[in-house]
Amino acid sequence: MVRIPVTTLCLLLVTVGVGFSQAAAEKSAPLSARDADVATPDAIIAALYDVISGPAGKPRDWDRFRSLFAPGARLIPTTRNAQTGDVGTIVLDPEGYIKRAAARLEKDGFHEKEVARRTERFGNILHAFSTYESRHRAEDPTWFARGINSIQLYSDGKRWWIVTVFWQAESPEVQLPPQYLGTR
Repeated sequence: MVRIPVTTLCLLLVTVGVGFSQAAAEKSAPLSARDADVATPDAIIAALYDVISGPAGKPRDWDRFRSLFAPGARLIPTTRNAQTGDVGTIVLDPEGYIKRAAARLEKDGFHEKEVARRTERFGNILHAFSTYESRHRAEDPTWFARGINSIQLYSDGKRWWIVTVFWQAESPEVQLPPQYLGTR
C-alpha cells in the first residue's frame, strides 16, 4: 500500500478544488458584449434578433449571442404535444438553446424580425412583448412563423442584460390579436 503524507494529500485536494472552482467561474462568467449591443433596451433586443438571423450555411456568432444574457438566463419556448394537444414548455439556458437550434438555423436559413413591441419599464427592469415574423430568407415575401417573444431585461447601471426570453408561436388555436400586430 502506498502512503501519502497528509500535507501532500491536502495540497493535492486544494489544488484540484481551486482548478474546479476556476473552471466553473470561467464557464459562468459572461463574455464581453459589444457596447452598442447592450447600451439600451432597443439595442439588446435588436442584437438578439440579429445574432440568430442569417442565410443558410452561415454560422452564427454564438459568442455574441452568449454575451447578451445574464448569468442564469433562460430561453423558454412553449410547445404543444401533437398527440394530446397539451401545452408545455422547454426550459433552456443559452447553451441549451444553441445546442437545440444552431444546426437548424444555420442549415435552413433563418431570419427573424420584430414587427411590433409593447414595453413596460420600472427602474432597472423592463418587459417587452415583441411580436416576431420568421422567414428562411430575408427577402422572402411571406413569413413561415410568427408569434410573441416575452423578453425580460435588466440594467446593472452599466449595460442591459437579457434575463428571460419566453415565447409562443402563433397557431390555429392561438392567433395574434390586433394590438400585437402594429408596425415597428
